[in-house]
Amino acid sequence: MNIRKYRALPLATLTAIVIATMLMLSVGIAYLGVTSYSKYLDESINDGLPPEAAAAYRILNEGRVPDEASLKTLVEYFDAQAAPADFKIQIAALICGLLSALICAIIGIFLAKRIARPLEDLTIAAEALKSGDFSARVSASSSGTSEVSSLVETFNALATSLERMEERLHFNNMAVAHELRTPLTILQGALQGMLDGVFPLDRKILSDLLLQVEGLGKIVEDLRTLSLAIGQQLVMQRQILDVAEIVENVLSAAKPMLDASRLEVETGLQRARISADPSRLRQAVLALMENASRYAETGGWLRCETERLPDESVVIRVLDRGPGFPEDMEAVAFNPFWRGDPSRSRETGGTGLGLSVVKAIAVAHGGHLELENRQGGGAMVTIHLRPE
Repeated sequence: MNIRKYRALPLATLTAIVIATMLMLSVGIAYLGVTSYSKYLDESINDGLPPEAAAAYRILNEGRVPDEASLKTLVEYFDAQAAPADFKIQIAALICGLLSALICAIIGIFLAKRIARPLEDLTIAAEALKSGDFSARVSASSSGTSEVSSLVETFNALATSLERMEERLHFNNMAVAHELRTPLTILQGALQGMLDGVFPLDRKILSDLLLQVEGLGKIVEDLRTLSLAIGQQLVMQRQILDVAEIVENVLSAAKPMLDASRLEVETGLQRARISADPSRLRQAVLALMENASRYAETGGWLRCETERLPDESVVIRVLDRGPGFPEDMEAVAFNPFWRGDPSRSRETGGTGLGLSVVKAIAVAHGGHLELENRQGGGAMVTIHLRPE
């Protein structure tokens, strides 16, 4: 039986086909064995006929009636051979049945191993995954059922996801250490200097240290936001609101920051009501304003738009004339600590968590974050929000 022909069948169907085939094969082998032995036995009995009985048997086959004595001899001979012949046929049926069962069992074991081989590979790969080897994969097998093939695909996707998560975790741990090391070093050095009498205890130094503490608090809050997003607990207080009002309020609050960056702000705010968490939306829009004030300062222009789409989803767009995004924008969207400033300067680069926080908030509202470069220069960031 060719398993390749049935590799896409469900396990229940394939099992039924194998069982039916084995039954038919077993019956066929037993039937052929008993029939062949019966024919051989008949020929042996006929060859052993006494001369008088053989003559009578030949006359009967010719359609004539033999004499009474020859016919009686023939009947007595067949009666004498009947019981031993029946016993031999029964023994032959038993032997053929056992033989056919043995052959079918061998074939069944072979087929079962072919079907179960992907599961053995899955077990080995799962053990490797358990030990921390996230590069473990299972090759697609031509002898698997549809359920096993689906399981292999799911396992490989899971292993790939875990490998990426492990790589991101490693990178994020290093990035967090990098982000925290600078302000902590500044705080430790300044405080130690004050204790040693190197630095005077004045308001200017305390004000600078407070800025470092606020920066640490911002990093911790952004990390907390991402952690809540992973646990699907980011959006907790939905209510019907006008997104245009949210953006307008954020722009008003962020005006000093935008003015400091010498950004001319334009708006195209259309009324767009949707069920959303107002505090999280304000957080996302403010993060985009902070991002624009750092990177779009050279363009001197910023535009904010809100719009309700025909499918009842809502979008928030922020457009600028800055340097735009790099070519590998997909990496930007998934790298929590990406900065537009290659030097990773805190003064221009921030924590690098802004876009990840915005993306997490958009996803928590059933939407997504879209990053594009505008024709003629600049960037466009779009938050898509979907109704519940």
